Amino acid sequence: MTRIRQRTSPDALQAIDPPPTTELVAGVLLVTVLVEVLGVLSGSTVWLLGLLIFLPGTASALCTVAQTRFVAAWTTVVVLLTLLVRDRESGHWLDRVLLVLLTLALGSLSVYACHRRIKREHEMLRLRSTAAAMQRHILRPLPLLTDHVLVSGVYEPVQEERLVGGDIYDVVASPWGTRILIGDVQGKGLAAVGAAFAVIGAFREAAHREPTLTALVDALDASVVRHNSYAEQLGDDERFVTALVVSVDAGTETQFVNCGHIPPRLVHDGAVTAPALDSGVPLGLAALAAEPATVGWFDFPTGSTLLLTTDGLTETRAGDGTFYPVDERLRNLAGRSRSELPKALYDDARSFAGRAEQQDDVAVLSVRRSPHR
Repeated sequence: MTRIRQRTSPDALQAIDPPPTTELVAGVLLVTVLVEVLGVLSGSTVWLLGLLIFLPGTASALCTVAQTRFVAAWTTVVVLLTLLVRDRESGHWLDRVLLVLLTLALGSLSVYACHRRIKREHEMLRLRSTAAAMQRHILRPLPLLTDHVLVSGVYEPVQEERLVGGDIYDVVASPWGTRILIGDVQGKGLAAVGAAFAVIGAFREAAHREPTLTALVDALDASVVRHNSYAEQLGDDERFVTALVVSVDAGTETQFVNCGHIPPRLVHDGAVTAPALDSGVPLGLAALAAEPATVGWFDFPTGSTLLLTTDGLTETRAGDGTFYPVDERLRNLAGRSRSELPKALYDDARSFAGRAEQQDDVAVLSVRRSPHR
């Protein structure tokens, strides 16, 4: 049996680093000197010290609790010394008392706010670390290498805070060749993500069990039907999933079953073609089809690249409503490295859209035969 290997690992999530203590001390000293000098020159010591007491608030948003305590204590000492040494003959004693009390109050609130911020950051870091670990098992990081193909790609959910969206992909090295899935769940939101998980789980299990692509697709369809039955019990909407399943082995031809998905593009010697694929119904709707899913074939010669996408790319629009010309732009980018091609195509689509926001999840995969083949 062939094996699948991940070529890269995801970046570790890290909390926002506080400024170095030496830089913090230098910055606090600089601001203090500036305020004191301006106070001497203007003769408005109390008024300018009112600017200095906001230093702890700034520190609470950027620094650690210990650093914020230092800034708060430093500010309190500077305010007290300035009022005692330089402003002691002023008759406005109430202003001085209020300024000291305000300094103490803002310093204490800043330390408390910093503590709460650090606590929230740690909680969010734990949540995102958990989500990232889940993503590694649900959508494995690209590129992926098997004995037959090298799969590179880019995956961008429409909502940046979501690590997984409605677009799905997977690569399984089975006894019958490498099987590649790309799909798009109808709709958005958590319900769409649930359907995506159901299809990916079924694909990973059935790809090793079913010797034919038609049996594999039947298993995927059944997983969507089961998911919809559970969703109906919970009052959620039913979903269907467009999908393209491709099988690559040592031969020059490639098998596929297209379940209502966007046809792939084949890049070979600078030319871009779209293989003519018969299209069936999306996953979850097989019971409504007049005929069962069938397997097709197309040429996938050595040295060529197969590009699989979702409609998040093909339906990208410019500000005037013009659709992104995938084939034209792909010909312009055909000279790029095959591992860089998906990201280059995605970046070009975002540039084409201009200021228009991304409206859908985007998945772009490039598939080429393994170098040793």
